[in-house]
Amino acid sequence: MRRFIFTFLSIIVSFILQTTLFRYIDFGGIVPNLLIILCASYAFMRGDKAGALIGLFCGLLVDIFFGSYLGFYSLIYMYIGFIIGKFNKIFFPENIILPIGLIVSSDFVYGFVCYVLLFMFRNKYDLGYYMSHVIMPEVVYTALVAVFIYPLLIKINNYLEEVEQRSAKKFV
Repeated sequence: MRRFIFTFLSIIVSFILQTTLFRYIDFGGIVPNLLIILCASYAFMRGDKAGALIGLFCGLLVDIFFGSYLGFYSLIYMYIGFIIGKFNKIFFPENIILPIGLIVSSDFVYGFVCYVLLFMFRNKYDLGYYMSHVIMPEVVYTALVAVFIYPLLIKINNYLEEVEQRSAKKFV
């Protein structure tokens, strides 16, 4: 139950921070995608089912508040969470390079899919401009923020696992 409450609160806080505070500290209109960091981190730590569920909820928040179609961002986040969750089998908490790489790649895929489905199908073919002015700056900014957020999420996840193991030993 603690894990569910913490996950729910972290998604809500990340969404609020991404849409309010980070809008004031943007660089050229680019803000870090905290929901991608959260979705990819939880998927990497907990597996594909949890990643897909968390991605669905993160995407649903974006759909409700900013999306034109209900379910568009939900599907993108859900697929990202599911695919990143497949890497759970090689999860080592002390290694930060693989999770940051997965967060960077998932943010790149998110930006590219949004370009293809939202702009390219409307005959806006300037991929070079979109890549250099939107996708890559967001990927770099998200990676810089993820370097600080991911270790915090790992510590909290380890603490929650210890609490769950201690409470499970009481009933054995």
